[in-house]
Amino acid sequence: QVQLVESGGGLVQPGGSLRLSCAASGSIFSIYRMGWYRQAPGKQRELVADIIRYGITNYADSVKGRFTISRDNAKNTVYLQMNNLKLEDTAVYYCNQFGLGTLPLSSWGQGTQVTVST
Repeated sequence: QVQLVESGGGLVQPGGSLRLSCAASGSIFSIYRMGWYRQAPGKQRELVADIIRYGITNYADSVKGRFTISRDNAKNTVYLQMNNLKLEDTAVYYCNQFGLGTLPLSSWGQGTQVTVST
């Protein structure tokens, strides 16, 4: 099973930026869809952004225009560039892989904590 490890989180002020990385243990070239999700305390895990094999991207309305998802197949890594961060972006961020369905193909990992605070 392909393992995914998230990194890049941290503490940032509102309006700041972070870049999250999702490193895979194997090739991601043939993975149909990879997505970033987040979960804040007391809330459900929600889709933030995803990207399919052919490069088409999708974003939650709450992050559209601020976040950018990308994939580097040569490095087996998916990124989430987060700009103009807001307090409500505070959450643990996770990545996962998907086929044509909606069920994740890997176990949820540890995630990476993003804290936006003054």
